[in-house]
Amino acid sequence: MENNTKRYWRGIEELTNSPEFVKHAHREFGDAPIANEKGEALIDGTNTVRRDFLKVLGFGVSAVALAACEAPIKKAIPYLNKPEDVEPTIANWYASTFVDGGDYASVLVKTREGRPIKLEGNKSSSVSKGALSARMQASVLSLYDNEKLKGVLIGGKTADWAAADKEIIAELSKVAARGGQIRIISNTILSPSTKKVIGEFIIKYPTTKLVTYDANSVSGLVQANGGILPSFDFSKAKTIVSIGADFLGTWIAPTEYAGQWAKTRRVNSSEGGNREMSRHYQFETIMSNTGANADYRATYKPSQEGLVVTALYNAIVSKTGGATISSATVKIDHLD
Repeated sequence: MENNTKRYWRGIEELTNSPEFVKHAHREFGDAPIANEKGEALIDGTNTVRRDFLKVLGFGVSAVALAACEAPIKKAIPYLNKPEDVEPTIANWYASTFVDGGDYASVLVKTREGRPIKLEGNKSSSVSKGALSARMQASVLSLYDNEKLKGVLIGGKTADWAAADKEIIAELSKVAARGGQIRIISNTILSPSTKKVIGEFIIKYPTTKLVTYDANSVSGLVQANGGILPSFDFSKAKTIVSIGADFLGTWIAPTEYAGQWAKTRRVNSSEGGNREMSRHYQFETIMSNTGANADYRATYKPSQEGLVVTALYNAIVSKTGGATISSATVKIDHLD
């Protein structure tokens, strides 16, 4: 049978049973406390360090456990009948259209389990050609705004849609019965579906008129061009002169214009490439995104805008033999 009476020592001190070892034999690690030259204990050796470590460790574990108890409980509920086109962790893409004021683009919406999380430009679009602005990219966040209305309000109080529809239809019927005027106020509408709905509404209530209002309006440009909004193609321009138009930032269709403008700014010596870069002059009152990218930029007072246009017109017709327009003179850099 194996002999189990063997005894092992932790060191020579234990073997010789020295007085120093006997003094500290009750300590787990057998180390002596650190003392000064007077023999006063300063640190109680490894035991103190070990004890402090266990204290911190115990507090940390308790804090983590307490924090875990305060976290909100979230439950993952599996599909009872899973849709065929939805796979967890695999994104679905849908074609859509983004319109907000002057911003327009054909977009592809990336969704996960029905939640939109990312927008990408649709390269199949003949207008935006896959381009997106920073505002369009950030628009996804508005879908998760907790301050958005979650239903209809009547008199500032929450109501259901059926009650709202009933009350609105009753009021419209009263107005139509007495021949009163009905007005629909909206911003510029591009959606064919929305225009169709408004058309059907006007047929049902013939006294209705649509009033369109835009905070940033280009109605002056429409009137100057005989009731139509002209289309610009900056990719075909050799010289670009902009007077107060931030066409790379906010003017009409900046997403479309930025892609066209960039084409003429790239010089390429290869076959079919641009051999000549376009020249861009920007005249404006304040710094804009377009002005920051122009070759030449000059500023004027808002009250001088008409004078700048007149001065440019007179400078052109004086070289082509046309009649000039009499106006006050204005001195603007780079105009000549």
